[in-house]
Amino acid sequence: MTSTAEATQAGTATGRPRRGASPKPTGGSDLLHAVPWTLPALILIFGVVLFPAGYMIYNSTRKISIAGVDHGSVGLQNYLTVLSRPELPGILLNTLVWVVSVVVITVVVSLALAQFLDKNFPGRRWVRMAIIVPWAASVVMTTTVFVYGLDPFYGIINKFLVDIHLLAEPFGFTKEPVPAFISSIGIAVFVSLPFTTYTILAGLAGIPGDMLEAAKVDGASAFRSYFSVTLPNLRNAIALATLINIINVFNSLPILKLMTGSIPGYKADTTTTYVFKLLQNEQRIDLSSALSVINFLIVLVVVGLYLWIVKPMKEVS
Repeated sequence: MTSTAEATQAGTATGRPRRGASPKPTGGSDLLHAVPWTLPALILIFGVVLFPAGYMIYNSTRKISIAGVDHGSVGLQNYLTVLSRPELPGILLNTLVWVVSVVVITVVVSLALAQFLDKNFPGRRWVRMAIIVPWAASVVMTTTVFVYGLDPFYGIINKFLVDIHLLAEPFGFTKEPVPAFISSIGIAVFVSLPFTTYTILAGLAGIPGDMLEAAKVDGASAFRSYFSVTLPNLRNAIALATLINIINVFNSLPILKLMTGSIPGYKADTTTTYVFKLLQNEQRIDLSSALSVINFLIVLVVVGLYLWIVKPMKEVS
């Protein structure tokens, strides 16, 4: 009995399991116990993300008729057909202009807007609440308001521009590819501003006040303090906002669909709207699936390059 008690005490002192004690659960056991709690999320991910993506990849390798009949596998032929279409280079250029313009303008304007909203002035709370409105409202609803407002016959925006003599007569912003595309960029910036501004505002709130005070004491001007202290400390906030905006803008359909959908041809299309036209106008499920896969790969490459070049998680020195 004495030796058993001594062995038990020694085991306790050394941290080793005592005789007769039940073993601690392993990692596999922990994972098994977590399954009931994560199962609903896993089912949702499978049903909403993985299965549709897998089925889309499967359809991209099939020959599917207009009636929806599967005539068998065609390998990579659908991809070759899509990539050989004469309108694709122009659509890819539109996509590049669309994403870069919207994201850059949004970030630049949001930086100025966040800096303004970070100041203490009367009515700041109401102004901050007003900024949320484009974010809270439906993108389709917001775009529809602009579509009607820009109409050359009864649009209030058109009439206002004529009344203040910016236009000599009402102009059909949604009737030609270039004006409609530029107007769509403006609407996309308007819709993207709230999220980006609030993300940068959160970054501004996290900058220690003593850093700015030290820069002021050292004689740095407001311009120098902003670019040497404030902007470097906003690196993570800007990187996050930019990354999410790239993904959202690249995949944006409602704005361009409503603004340019009635314009014939593909001069105002991006790859996302082109997928919709292949499906709606030509009823080619196989080709639209192939282009959707290409779209997905483009997003992955762009995001990967962005993370590799910008390194958003790198500490500010």
